[in-house]
Amino acid sequence: MDRIVVVGASVAGVNAVETLRKNGFGGEITLVGAEPELPYDRPPLSKDALKTGPGAAPAALQSPEWYPEHGITLRLGQPAAGLSAADRQVTLADGSSLRYDGLVVATGSAVRAWGQSARTGPVRTLRTLSDAAALHGELRPGRHVVIIGAGFIGLEIAATARELGLDVSVIEIEAAPLARVLGAETGRWFAELHAANGVSMRCGSRIERMERSGGQTKIELSDGTGLTADVVVAGVGVTPATAWLARSNISIDDGIVCDERLRTTLPGVVAAGDIARWHNPLFGHDMRVEHWLNAVEQGQHAALSLLGSDEPYTHVPYFWSDQFDAKIHSVGITADADTSAVRRLDANGISVVFGRRGLVCGALCVNSPRDIAHYRQAIRNRTPWNDLVPR
Repeated sequence: MDRIVVVGASVAGVNAVETLRKNGFGGEITLVGAEPELPYDRPPLSKDALKTGPGAAPAALQSPEWYPEHGITLRLGQPAAGLSAADRQVTLADGSSLRYDGLVVATGSAVRAWGQSARTGPVRTLRTLSDAAALHGELRPGRHVVIIGAGFIGLEIAATARELGLDVSVIEIEAAPLARVLGAETGRWFAELHAANGVSMRCGSRIERMERSGGQTKIELSDGTGLTADVVVAGVGVTPATAWLARSNISIDDGIVCDERLRTTLPGVVAAGDIARWHNPLFGHDMRVEHWLNAVEQGQHAALSLLGSDEPYTHVPYFWSDQFDAKIHSVGITADADTSAVRRLDANGISVVFGRRGLVCGALCVNSPRDIAHYRQAIRNRTPWNDLVPR
């Protein structure tokens, strides 16, 4: 293997490149990125970068000098447009092509489109550095921002906007924020956190009508409430960025289908990060994880698999979120749980543990940093539910 192409200048892509060099691959490496900027960290986009604007760009994953020093060819601002497995060739948007012996696909995810935005004027999203710069310019004190969707990204934007002095309303179709993945009681805790900090939570409602008028957006909800927004932000989730692979014959099912070693159905091709749906033997089923730590570890593991490693990837999902004074940590899986138990609930925090098929499978802890390490180990040890949560 002489030439490796990594498509996706993401956390997963950069970690794959680093791992290839650290483990002795001396051939050509090309890193392809859709954005013109050097690869950067995304978690600060909804926090520091949104607060302070373009002058405080998120930290670059590597310095500009690192890439030439390690023999990495960068093709930035050139999205991948196609993949020919027969020719072992990636086509870029400018019409050029890159031949490969090994390929890492790490193109991540794309913001889910908000269906009404074409008729109602600009509806902002937050995924890239340019998104953060554009939204920062609109978040001025005293304005009213309406956020569609009370997932983690929507709630983080809501918290940042309140700290900047805006009036904030959040519209969520479910009865409480995050209730679908974390349960009703946890959802109510998050609703109360935001309400206590001045966010107007409009849960259990959907948008019936939006209309742009005089530089503002008029919104009518299903409960009859009317809102007037200066800024509208859609935080309705993401989808795997697989459109460029449509004619490649790679297997896709809510992401690129991978085995437990992150190998795809195409020879010499592995996947990592938000785009990879792999069989996790630790949990015994397929999963796709959109978290930063998974992208780091999966990028490393995919590179090793490409170099011949036969080790399975047994990751315990982990993520964090900061909202107001709440430090939120979650481990494992929660959406597929069949039972849960609240271990702590007060004004300052909440801890919830989740179980599936008789085993501990996940936990969420707010302002309880010591608990999260304990639960993560319990998940990795496949601890029986009744051992952790006695009847």
